[in-house]
Amino acid sequence: MKESFRWYGTKDIVSLNNILQAGATHLVSALHNISNGEVWDQNQINSHKEIIRKSGLKWEVVESVPIHEDIKLRKGSFQSYIKNYIKTLENLASSGIKTVCYNFMPVLDWTRTDLNYMMKDGSKALYFNLTALVAFDLFILNRDGSDKLYNEQQLINAKKYFENLSSEEVNILTNNIIKGLPGSEEDYNLEKFKKQLEKYNSISKDELRNNLLLFLKEIIPVAEKHGLKMCIHPDDPPFPLFGIPRVVSTFEDLNFIFSSIPSISNGLTFCTGSLGVRKDNDLKFIFNQFADRIHFLHLRSTQRDEEGNFFEANHLEGDVDMYTIVKSILNEEKKRKKSGISDYQIPMRPDHGHQMLDDLLKNTNPGYSAIGRLRGLAELRGLALGISESLNK
Repeated sequence: MKESFRWYGTKDIVSLNNILQAGATHLVSALHNISNGEVWDQNQINSHKEIIRKSGLKWEVVESVPIHEDIKLRKGSFQSYIKNYIKTLENLASSGIKTVCYNFMPVLDWTRTDLNYMMKDGSKALYFNLTALVAFDLFILNRDGSDKLYNEQQLINAKKYFENLSSEEVNILTNNIIKGLPGSEEDYNLEKFKKQLEKYNSISKDELRNNLLLFLKEIIPVAEKHGLKMCIHPDDPPFPLFGIPRVVSTFEDLNFIFSSIPSISNGLTFCTGSLGVRKDNDLKFIFNQFADRIHFLHLRSTQRDEEGNFFEANHLEGDVDMYTIVKSILNEEKKRKKSGISDYQIPMRPDHGHQMLDDLLKNTNPGYSAIGRLRGLAELRGLALGISESLNK
């Protein structure tokens, strides 16, 4: 695997030199200063790439080129935004950056309710608590009809949860949900967030799924022409939020996307953490079914419970059988190499990490502190080396 780290640009507290010291050889990055829907200028791409090149690292994967909400809704200026998106893809290809991660999550990108969940060892993790989300929806957002989305026990739990929150805790929960986590590129206030949700009031899963296919029908021919690998990221978490459907959450969702548009340029970011939140997602089966179109890897683990809550576990712990997944990845790379594919290694990054050690004293991007990800990368590297040696004997 190509060992990578995500970097948020020159304002990232984790420097390029820090990443080199972690042992990564590649970067996953984006132009986070550009608003959703605008074209990524060729000069800006090249300038960003040159900063990375001078550090001794390689930039081969973009994460992410965000999709404007108008495209997801097929309303407003969606055609103009699609043209801008295509121009951005062309500019990236001209700069030699050929792997593009993106997602199709409505309104919110990846979502957590607690960014400082205390682990037993004193490190801090990201946590999603469904009761907290329901309480936010019902009593903070005060969204019309929200009570119809939840069962009686969820309503009782949410009311009790909310009544025990201080005003400061209400603000923290609100900011955690709507202010946007790293890479989301959106920053809402309550009123703006509520209005954005209302735009999806009448959209069904079939309609949202069809909007995704219509978008792909326009961009995948461009990707084929320029040798780009488009990698859709699974929903995180992989189930509906605020009554809005999500369409990249299960094997059935992925199978629909790839069977509808079978081009190998229509690929997948295989995120073990996102898919692993659902007990009904068989990660090994999903990997093997779509192995030839997995162009990018997010390796992390989560620990879930029966109520739909989960926290980010250490990379080799939690519900994800990382040994089996890494073995499947290495076998796929071996298969690609044997078939004559020169660029057979799949870019991988340790996704998220606990805030620990000296990073507990720093104001780091949630999930993207240096030391937790360094630990994850080291563990994954060791696991991969052990499996690789055993496969070669």
